[in-house]
Amino acid sequence: MFYDVYSELCQEKGVSCSRAAKEIGLSNSTVTKWKNTGAVPSGDTLAKVAAYFGVSVNDLIGEQKSPAGRAGGVSEDDIKFALFGGGPVTDAQYEEVKQFVRFIKERDANGNKG
Repeated sequence: MFYDVYSELCQEKGVSCSRAAKEIGLSNSTVTKWKNTGAVPSGDTLAKVAAYFGVSVNDLIGEQKSPAGRAGGVSEDDIKFALFGGGPVTDAQYEEVKQFVRFIKERDANGNKG
């Protein structure tokens, strides 16, 4: 459950769940909702919580640990989530994005900033 992971991360950071929420910019009622209903936050909120604790979104939702564990490593799934707002992305689409990034880097390296 998301709240359990959130609570554990708060303990590791040495802050209360309500203090962490306040520092992230969330209300206490939001945290209470996670606790009482098992709700999982939206993509934007997940990204804020992940950034606050220095973990991946996957760590938060319990799918998998990032390659660097809880040290804030970035996985391909994190990148896909950031680029596409958590919607479904095929491996082929992701490869096209990576190919485009390589093109931009090469173009910029040659002084042809567009």
